[in-house]
Amino acid sequence: MKTIVKLSVALAATALVAVSFGALAQTMKKNEPMKKTAAAQPVKAPPPAVIEAYIKSTFGKAPPEWQARIVPDETLKVCNQYHNNVPPKDADKIQKAELAKVVYPADGKMIGDWKEGKKIANNGRGGQFSDGPEVVAGGNCYACHQLEKSEVSFGTMGPSLTNYGKDRKFDAAEAKNAFTKIFDSQAVLACSNMPRFGANKVLSEKQIQDLVALLFDPESPVNK
Repeated sequence: MKTIVKLSVALAATALVAVSFGALAQTMKKNEPMKKTAAAQPVKAPPPAVIEAYIKSTFGKAPPEWQARIVPDETLKVCNQYHNNVPPKDADKIQKAELAKVVYPADGKMIGDWKEGKKIANNGRGGQFSDGPEVVAGGNCYACHQLEKSEVSFGTMGPSLTNYGKDRKFDAAEAKNAFTKIFDSQAVLACSNMPRFGANKVLSEKQIQDLVALLFDPESPVNK
């Protein structure tokens, strides 16, 4: 906890200094006499090494397992290199590599219990500093998607999932595609913003099956 507090204080202090310098710069600019200046030059992004060093410094006193989380794998390195707008050939390589990580249920069953899936979709716990090892992680799906028509508050980073299974005729192949996307989103779309829940061991096979059920069970509120 002390580490977290110190980190928060350090970040707050950094932000305060940045604001102070920004305010000073604005004041100086206002006091300068009017003069002709050259066209503004585009601001260059700092080198990747500088960004990486800064991120590491902010987690410098965090436990080793937390520091390991900020180390990008090969897929993320490529996505970062192209700011997620990867060339087609690189996108194909990413999707093939990520698809190889997907582990499907041995019995071929993709659909579990939609009622459990609803709990998982609305659970945002897991993987936080305040979460102990006993905390079961959720999918936090509502933060990016609308799941039910009756919802009045939901995220919009991802598309609405209302009528998801109904629109796909509750097709078994589509259910498998949904399992794939939840397990490893980049197996379907390179550099997707969606977490790789199964590949990164955030959700279990059973949890993913239950989420697929939330999307595809005719009785699920998603399809009402």
